[in-house]
Amino acid sequence: MQALLRLAGWIDALNERIGQMAKWLVLICVLISAGNAVIRKAFDTSSNAFLEIQWYLFSAMFLLGAAYTLKHNEHIRIDILLSRLSPRKQAVVDILGTLLFLLPMAIAVLYFSWPVMTQMMTSGETSSDAGGLVRWPVWALIPIGFTLLILQAAAEIIKRLAFLQGLIPNPAEKHTGQIAEVIAQNLDSQPKQENKA
Repeated sequence: MQALLRLAGWIDALNERIGQMAKWLVLICVLISAGNAVIRKAFDTSSNAFLEIQWYLFSAMFLLGAAYTLKHNEHIRIDILLSRLSPRKQAVVDILGTLLFLLPMAIAVLYFSWPVMTQMMTSGETSSDAGGLVRWPVWALIPIGFTLLILQAAAEIIKRLAFLQGLIPNPAEKHTGQIAEVIAQNLDSQPKQENKA
């Protein structure tokens, strides 16, 4: 389990970095949108490239931020029944939900999006609008984003299994430190506890 927890910590760190970078895309998207609106009103002109880059950036925010959102347990969920369960039962529900719903859906999207993305890359397809952008970068975000989501789903399963074994605190709760630090501290202290026993 220690090796799996290290893997989960690595995945957490990866998606944390990518999520932090994806946050800046919001500012860039707002600046491009505002700049495009000002240019359109002031000079009565517009650019299809600026319009398309906005939805490219929105796609990047969503697809690259999904794993980060899952890591922080901030995704939308209906807790009418789940909130009444004990933390251990909630962890079991999370594991089953991830195995039965999240992972199959994410793997299916990855499987079906990969050929489309490779076809877009090889054909070099561009937008049909005048001055539009090439399409393959936005299509590449789909397999990248869902790969990150699959990795984070695996990390969440590992963390919840470790929680059920009493190795780490409940990963569904908010902790003052990063869960990766909590995992590392627990792994460092575990051999000492075993030696004392």
